[in-house]
Amino acid sequence: MDLITQGLDLLLYGMGTVFTFLTLLVGITFIMSAVVMRFAKDEVTDAQADANQIHSALVEPRIIKIIQNAIDQHRKG
Repeated sequence: MDLITQGLDLLLYGMGTVFTFLTLLVGITFIMSAVVMRFAKDEVTDAQADANQIHSALVEPRIIKIIQNAIDQHRKG
């Protein structure tokens, strides 16, 4: 019986440790994401604007209109 009790103690200790670690990991990741989104929101908008300008310079406006029409058609039906 003593061996089974030790096994169960080890099982509970190990699973408790893993559960605690994963809970902390999720919590810290959520907090870090919130902090980054708060401070980097303007930078993300600027980066998206820069990316749109680069894509516009590399792709002909006619091709952009064709792609946009295809996307609109796909979303409608």
